[in-house]
Amino acid sequence: MPALDVPESIAENMDLFLRLVRNVLGEFDPDLLETFDVLLSDAFRAGVDETAFQDLTRIIDGLSEERATLVMRAFTAYFHLANICEENYRVTSLRARESAVPTSEPADPVNDITMAYRQLVDECGRGRAIALLSRLEFRPVFTAHPTEARRKAVEGKIRRIADLLGERGGLSGVALAENERRLLQEIDALFRTSPIAHKKPTPVEEADTIVDIFDSTLFDMVPDVYRRFDDWELGEKAGTVPPVCPAFFHPGSWIGSDRDGNPNVTARVSRQVAEKFRCHVLERLADATQACGRNLTLDAISTPPSEQLMNLWSHQVEMSEALTARALGVSASELHRATMLVIAERLRATIDRTADVMYASAEDYIADLRVVQSSLARAGAVRTAYGPVQRLIWQAQTFGFHLVEMEFRQHSLVHRRALADIEEHGRWGERGELEPMTREVLDTFRAIAQIQRKNGVNAARRYIISFTKSAEDVANVYRLAHLAFAHEADVPVLDVIPLFEQVEDLENAVATLDAMIRLPEVQRRLDQTGRRLEVMLGYSDSSKDAGPTSATLVLHATQGAIARWAEENSIDLVLMHGRGGAVGRGGGPANRAVLSQPKGSVNCCFKLTEQGEVIFARYGNPTLARRHVESVVGATLLQSAPSIEWTNTNTTEKYADLAHELNEASREHYLDLLHTEGFAEWFSTVTPLTEVGLMPIGSRPAKRGLGAKSLDDLRTIPWIFSWSQARINLAAWYGLGTACERVGDLERLRAAYAEWPLFTTFVDNVEMSLSKVDERIARLYLGLGNREELAEKVVQEMELTRRWVLAIVGDEWPLQHRRVLGPVIRMRLPFVNVLSVTQALALRRLRGEELTPEQRDRLTYLILCTVSGVAAGLQNTG
Repeated sequence: MPALDVPESIAENMDLFLRLVRNVLGEFDPDLLETFDVLLSDAFRAGVDETAFQDLTRIIDGLSEERATLVMRAFTAYFHLANICEENYRVTSLRARESAVPTSEPADPVNDITMAYRQLVDECGRGRAIALLSRLEFRPVFTAHPTEARRKAVEGKIRRIADLLGERGGLSGVALAENERRLLQEIDALFRTSPIAHKKPTPVEEADTIVDIFDSTLFDMVPDVYRRFDDWELGEKAGTVPPVCPAFFHPGSWIGSDRDGNPNVTARVSRQVAEKFRCHVLERLADATQACGRNLTLDAISTPPSEQLMNLWSHQVEMSEALTARALGVSASELHRATMLVIAERLRATIDRTADVMYASAEDYIADLRVVQSSLARAGAVRTAYGPVQRLIWQAQTFGFHLVEMEFRQHSLVHRRALADIEEHGRWGERGELEPMTREVLDTFRAIAQIQRKNGVNAARRYIISFTKSAEDVANVYRLAHLAFAHEADVPVLDVIPLFEQVEDLENAVATLDAMIRLPEVQRRLDQTGRRLEVMLGYSDSSKDAGPTSATLVLHATQGAIARWAEENSIDLVLMHGRGGAVGRGGGPANRAVLSQPKGSVNCCFKLTEQGEVIFARYGNPTLARRHVESVVGATLLQSAPSIEWTNTNTTEKYADLAHELNEASREHYLDLLHTEGFAEWFSTVTPLTEVGLMPIGSRPAKRGLGAKSLDDLRTIPWIFSWSQARINLAAWYGLGTACERVGDLERLRAAYAEWPLFTTFVDNVEMSLSKVDERIARLYLGLGNREELAEKVVQEMELTRRWVLAIVGDEWPLQHRRVLGPVIRMRLPFVNVLSVTQALALRRLRGEELTPEQRDRLTYLILCTVSGVAAGLQNTG
């Protein structure tokens, strides 16, 4: 592998994996290994040699579908291994940095929460800092949007290979040889496993994504984050006194509850998914409580139980003599232990819904834990009280009896159609049969009510309206909820959340919200919640609607306007950010995005969607998941610092004219492209849009199915995913170059980049996206459409944007100033290029040749294999 300025450990591990992949291919078929080596050699030379690029294209074009498919699977497997190398580097670097921090420091420079809190204390005083800390919330919402192009069977192998790589540092001799044998075994299986799943997952199966992340990471990682903050803030007292860190992590989910355009998500499915979550979290809490109880071997002589604990024990005896007798049999003089063992059994009874002994709510369970904790502390066993028992309390406060808070979503048009249907036929169908969709809408509210009864109100109280146009759309949801029940008492608690997605709706958001809070149902709910109101902003459709530059600026202006409106109306505002992994969907580092938000728009609570490859990348490894949470939460806390608020407010005002110029010019140029006659058909020809829709990577269709035409009906995710696959990434940058050219003042743009956090973050994200663009490969795709004028328009804007972005940042090539990320991406690109060229050539055959059904199937499978590989190679693709 050619030498690049990448960290030594990444280079060594990638060399190791390349050697092992070559070993596996040599065992499988020596000729296949030879083809792999030739393509790799040409791909590296093609970076600076146009002749080598042509050679690469010619060799790939001469491969049979079967041989090309095997080679692409080899490259795809290698990308998964490359990702493991980078993950391993990040983990080891983070641990090295943490171990170098003296415990005498006032804050941990590696832990962003402690640094943010310390800055708040310095700027605001301890009292204000404590008040802000008590309000802190981080709400990641896991969704089933199909941007994760990696099948679940592959993920298991990746985890095992990552574990084996992590073990190598301390091994030698026979142990190291055995490690390599097991690596070869897993890599051989990875290569031989089809990267494409045999069928699309059902929504119930998609819920396993959350269950897997919960088991492998969240359940233990989240209390570790709380404890790490306490360790720094309390010092030697940590774990011996009540904690100062609140349980601020509150995960949500759209999996099994987001029915916008997904007919596979029904009320029945929502009930099944909610039950899966409920049973799983209760099982984990029961196991953890039992393990904690078994270790509470503190007898009555050393640790006398309090009167409150003895009362709790008496209550348990009255509840079930069988449970208490069994617990007392193994804990005769250890009442704390016996009580905890009964608590664990009550959790298991809650799974089975055994009425006599089950817990009615997570709050009741936490109350019992606090009785045990208080008794232990009063008896002097403070390390047990505020150590393992506190960990259980944190876990229960975080996950409740629901694991995640399910959020339901449906399109506003569906609600309008359902109400019209009911108006015509009656809510019980007494004047004619209701449409199936209407019956499903009504049953959804019944499902929400049932989930709330079993799992608690927080398990399913949010209802999001896609494409909210007016306050009437909010009123419609409340009307439908009441129409679904014969008795008013059965209507569930609902927090109806407007989702503003298109530019026009974003610009009218304040007027819509103003009318919304005058609705009687909303007013009642505001009174119950301390005037808390959630509003969701869609990054995806706004970007597709107006282009990435305009969408970024409009979203920022909308957030500022909503924040000011909330302050004027004494609203406790929570803004939810519908972001994806790609730049065109608001992607990029979440902590930097938080710090660039307008004053009052974060309010110590950051809520965003986490989906596709982002879930695995951010939460798949416990160390990196902890780092991600601490980074985002630290930024969420720090965003309330006066210095940050001042910077965001003043720079937004200072560069308001520039923002207006960029917005107008970029939107005009972007819409000129989209409104070109035949653009939608051309887009579907020059990208693998159709083939992406065939991938079994999610239960959601690529279109909403509401009858719209052309691009209006296309979901933003396949729009962005397809441009990414074509190595164009148009959705991330198109229009910015023309806008900068229109401004024409480099020094003014450089000043904005240096001073204005929003512009800095946006330009950096665009530069990252451009680092993965390749004009030569882009031309292969653009040539499929036989529209030279459109192809040249895209290429010219690509070159113009690249030139301006590099000039603004001061780089000679994209990400040059990024010490690790820049060289690592450059090292990946030759491998990605092999897959991209193969995909483009296969698409050319599929689009232009007369093929038998068998040939078409083989080519389609080849393309799907390359889609999976390119997604793994480029990352943040959707």
